Amino acid sequence: MQQASLFEDEGVQRVSWEPSRQAGLARLAHFQPLAGARYAKTRNFDLGVEDRSNVSCLSPWIRARAVTEEEVLKQVLQRFDVYAAEKFIQEVFWRGYFKGWLEHRPSVWHTFCQNLEALQQRMATDEDLSARYQAAVEGRTGVDCFDHWAAELVETGYLHNHVRMWFASIWIFTLNLPWQLGAGFFLTHLLDGDPAANTLSWRWVGGLHTKGKHYLARADNIARCTQGRFDPAGQLNEFATPLWEEGDHFMAPLVPPATWPNPRRYGLLISEEDVHVDSLPLPTPPAALALLPVAASCGPVDLSPQVVAFRTALMQDAAAAAAVAATAASTEAPCAILAERSARHLIDWAQREALDAVVMAAPPVGPTRDFWLWVMHELNAAGLDTHTVTRRYDQLVWPHATAGFFKLKKKIPKILTALNLQ
Repeated sequence: MQQASLFEDEGVQRVSWEPSRQAGLARLAHFQPLAGARYAKTRNFDLGVEDRSNVSCLSPWIRARAVTEEEVLKQVLQRFDVYAAEKFIQEVFWRGYFKGWLEHRPSVWHTFCQNLEALQQRMATDEDLSARYQAAVEGRTGVDCFDHWAAELVETGYLHNHVRMWFASIWIFTLNLPWQLGAGFFLTHLLDGDPAANTLSWRWVGGLHTKGKHYLARADNIARCTQGRFDPAGQLNEFATPLWEEGDHFMAPLVPPATWPNPRRYGLLISEEDVHVDSLPLPTPPAALALLPVAASCGPVDLSPQVVAFRTALMQDAAAAAAVAATAASTEAPCAILAERSARHLIDWAQREALDAVVMAAPPVGPTRDFWLWVMHELNAAGLDTHTVTRRYDQLVWPHATAGFFKLKKKIPKILTALNLQ
């Protein structure tokens, strides 16, 4: 009875994952009144796919920055003070923390990709590993809650955050599967999957992110937080030891934000990492826009058609909105859709539009960053300048993401003040 009372004042909410900025803003507006004490009390409960009334479900839109972190924080702080909405505000900053932490240690991402590729090759000859992996991703392990969540992920492209922790823990410590394969499974299917939050969350569960401190899924916690929908009593390894790895990942200095000494006629390249063009800190409006096709893979992982379609539609929605804004401002910047992710197509577009430079929102560690670092040399060789723009939010958050989350947590009030949000 006590658990039921936590939810009795709210109706059931099934989320529609519409790939548009307006849908993300509508979800934010709907959730805003619930971001205070109620969120803090109920956020760890997984009520099932038919009811997401206790969590924001904003991550797929935030991941592509169709809705930005600043917008989310601003809306919540218009209703609550920073203490009343503390838990939700911290949850927003966790994503920025993971992003910044990986910026400091990009070798973690590249090592993960190398290890995952090696494991994928190993499964071609290791029949036992391959069979156990297939049983896990197809929901045939016999652990009812895990099997249900595997199917839910594939079908919807989403899992509740607490479920992700349980799932990763069961994968690692009960099923004894390599964590990299599980992180790859998530990357394939999560609408909000990205190199930082996904890789580092799996490492955190395993005990690698905070060395020696792992997360163990417990049957009584699952039973309580699913309100009895699942009870894997006797099925879980609740006494496992943390994972261990050799070596350390040394910190690299953050790349300082680029400056534009002479903004000229430039084109803005829109990637799946940052689609809300209107909120980018651009010195002058772009002369032309281009959509970089969504990557079909993330590192060695193929993305599901559902994920590719969602991100592509978000980019197209953003480009259409930017074109409307350009027309209203009488700049009328044309928007091209590049046929493929290549230097040749970028150069052809830039030459057609008589551009002096190609600019994009600074891509975080991951495939888009790797593409940009490669292609910018080709663009420079063709006589085109290249620039990136970094959001103020990232400039304020990332420098504090060098160790544990607590270091950043202490800075949240000052960051909010610097963003003029309190």
